[in-house]
Amino acid sequence: MNLLVTGAAGFIGSQYVRALLAGGDPGVRRVTVLDKLTYAGNLDNLDLDDPRIDFVQGDIRDAELVDRLIADADQIVHFAAESHVDRSISGAGDFVLTNVVGTQTLLEAALRHGVGPFVHVSTDEVYGSVETGASTERDPLSPNSPYSASKAASDLLALAYHRTHGLDVRVTRCSNNYGPYQYPEKVVPLFVTRLLDGRTVPLYGDGRNVRDWLHVDDHCRGVDLVRTRGRAGEVYNIGGGTELTNRDLTGLLLTACGAGWDRVEHVADRKGHDLRYCVDWSKARDELGYRPRRDFTTGLAETVAWYRDHRDWWQPLNRRTA
Repeated sequence: MNLLVTGAAGFIGSQYVRALLAGGDPGVRRVTVLDKLTYAGNLDNLDLDDPRIDFVQGDIRDAELVDRLIADADQIVHFAAESHVDRSISGAGDFVLTNVVGTQTLLEAALRHGVGPFVHVSTDEVYGSVETGASTERDPLSPNSPYSASKAASDLLALAYHRTHGLDVRVTRCSNNYGPYQYPEKVVPLFVTRLLDGRTVPLYGDGRNVRDWLHVDDHCRGVDLVRTRGRAGEVYNIGGGTELTNRDLTGLLLTACGAGWDRVEHVADRKGHDLRYCVDWSKARDELGYRPRRDFTTGLAETVAWYRDHRDWWQPLNRRTA
């Protein structure tokens, strides 16, 4: 079987490919990676010497290229997306074009060639901020940032292709990911790399914003359970089960890096900053047997150690965006 994975030179997609080829589904004989190699894509995230990987640099909006690749694919896992909220606030155009138009281009080609399952990877941010409880897959979408609005639109498009055309589409919505190989603009690698370099870290507002943390290994395992065991036309939340305020997370990272609160710079809060995300992942547990395996304390310590030991991976990225 040939599996097409979009965005697999990025953080989560590359971990998915590494895990799959390290002992995942034995039926996957070839993985075709389609990645545009934007600032967050990195070929060092993949073992391109592995003969089972075919890497193609390209844009998911390139209809001719997408059609050619999907014609040769058996299944699709779609990670490719613009995903940084701050960037979407300063300029939403790329988010709409990649996340909405790009997804529609992939869906149209999958429909034309009868390829499925098509796993569309999304985010808990589409539900918007929840004061109490947890968002279920049946809850209405209420995105508040240009990023989450573009992901909500792509979710609805994907589900519409199932309901209108019968395409085998399955949607996942995950909590905040952390782990190795994450581009250092997201909070965990941003704070860790800055602290390791002796710099300060920016904490938005009063730090009360709450996120549920999910190790990338658990997320990728959940995505593959959806691909192999999920049902067409269904949405599955993939959660981590560790809720922390940003201030609490900052404290843990300071301790892990041997730094004190004097290294924290309080900055103005992000526009429209959602207070809390939390998903109910009981559907994935009951239907697919999913549950997070990585203990957060251990996972965070291992993540900090990875960045400490892999300066050669992240320092060039920091110089590129300095």
